[in-house]
Amino acid sequence: MPKPELEFFRPEHLPWRPVAGSPTAGAGGTGIDEKILSRDPVSGDLTRLLRILPGTETSDTIVHDFWEEVWILEGSLIDLGQGQTFSAGMYACRPPGMRHGPYRSPGGALLFETRYWR
Repeated sequence: MPKPELEFFRPEHLPWRPVAGSPTAGAGGTGIDEKILSRDPVSGDLTRLLRILPGTETSDTIVHDFWEEVWILEGSLIDLGQGQTFSAGMYACRPPGMRHGPYRSPGGALLFETRYWR
């Protein structure tokens, strides 16, 4: 089954859930939450919001086998591997195998992300 057909709607009713294996934020609790907007259960393709709480820091470089596109809607991330800060309004397109992170987000961030395997 492909991703569902959805006309414009307000996603406030969709729950925020901790991302499996996410680090702990500096103030305690989970560091990264996701709100799944749409998902294809067969391919794994998805669109989601990521909420990174202030003080969150990841410890590992990230590499995955899918395409990932990310737009920073609010806040900023520091890529500790590259020594660069990425902020609201910036976009990334990462092919399978592209290394990125680890990250720190002193003030938190909100990201819009799509993942797909084609």
